[in-house]
Amino acid sequence: MSLFSIFQVSGSAVSAQSQRLNVVASNLANADTVAGPDGQAYKARQVTFQTVMLGQSGQPQAAAGVRVSTISEDQTVGRRVHDPKHPAADAEGYVTFSNVNPVEEMVNMISASRSYQNNIEVMTTARTLLMKTLQLGQG
Repeated sequence: MSLFSIFQVSGSAVSAQSQRLNVVASNLANADTVAGPDGQAYKARQVTFQTVMLGQSGQPQAAAGVRVSTISEDQTVGRRVHDPKHPAADAEGYVTFSNVNPVEEMVNMISASRSYQNNIEVMTTARTLLMKTLQLGQG
């Protein structure tokens, strides 16, 4: 694997974690929402990653990166609260909130953020090594 493929691998990871952070932000923004215009409460979304081979096919030392393969909705039932006076209450007086668990989403956010930062650091280190290699060639 060449030193330049480090940028492809880390770049794919940065892109995937950026999408994951966007999904987490959307989930957190809708954590306390009730049923929307369609009558359904917001459902938390989860990101699924997939390994992809980078570079030209047929090369024995091709690098593996990552991409978001799917963003799926969590089908668990949302939290139901008895509040007959709420405008979104059903016939039994229950209001259905989204199924977003803010604690889990915060853990996802921290994990995605750290992964993002680590991959940026990998690219920065690779860039520094390449620059030092070029300086050695000049001297």
